[in-house]
Amino acid sequence: MRNDTDTSLVAPRTPHREDSVPPASEHPLPRTIIQPSRGWAPLNLRELSEYKGILYFLIWRDIKVRYKQTVIGVAWAVIQPLMTMGVLAVFFGHLAKVPSDGVPYPIFAFAGLVPWTFFAYGVTQSATSLISSGQLISKVYFPRLLVPTARVLGGTPDIALSFLFLLGLCWYYGLRPSPVAMLLVPAFFVLALVTSLAVGFWLSALSAKYRDIQHAVPFLVQLGLFATPIAYPSSLVPERWRVLYGLNPMAGVVEGVRWALLGTDNPLGIAMLISAAAALTLFFTGAFFFRRMERTFADVL
Repeated sequence: MRNDTDTSLVAPRTPHREDSVPPASEHPLPRTIIQPSRGWAPLNLRELSEYKGILYFLIWRDIKVRYKQTVIGVAWAVIQPLMTMGVLAVFFGHLAKVPSDGVPYPIFAFAGLVPWTFFAYGVTQSATSLISSGQLISKVYFPRLLVPTARVLGGTPDIALSFLFLLGLCWYYGLRPSPVAMLLVPAFFVLALVTSLAVGFWLSALSAKYRDIQHAVPFLVQLGLFATPIAYPSSLVPERWRVLYGLNPMAGVVEGVRWALLGTDNPLGIAMLISAAAALTLFFTGAFFFRRMERTFADVL
């Protein structure tokens, strides 16, 4: 009996599983070896950019945790400097009769408190950022420099809201900043951001090893409030001390914001450039010091 089979209906041969899997030697899996750095390690900005997704996550996490289960919510960004302004206006402006460079004292104080509140929040939060993230640091690898950076950048929504309120106060008091001067305001806020990051790098690295640093941070922030021309104008500082006074980066930030928005005289002059140079010096030295101490974080946290 003839048995004709149509070969077109015959299913093709299915290759064996071993034939479909290439040898491991042809396509090896990528392997990353993580080793502690020695000496002064580079900043490795390329690695920081590769982990920018983690930075966004850390910033968003800090913002949600800060305002979770709160009654007033983001209004605290305006209430805190506003209440401080009221206290300064009563004791320094009304009782002590401290001069305010020809502008009403309340807005004079509030213009200084807007960048200072952002700086103080960033320093306070970043100083303890490594300690509060110890479980994450000891289990998952990512650039540790992102932890204090995220804490500082988490305060940017606050400074944006308080700045809008400051513009409202300028309109209320009849102050009209010039468009040219307004263009320099972002530069002064960037300088405040760099200063906050710089101090945060130093304090976070030190507090990871020396836990008593975190107890000294609030006291240092209070001292900085009076060492910065917030309750008083820098014109009260003697001329021979103004260059040295400019080594405080926030002094240049506060006076720059007042000059741009309120039209006050800027007596710092060359000290403004010294403030910017001091902020950049603190930033890069703090970042390199942080990288040098980074190899010990997983062991001490």
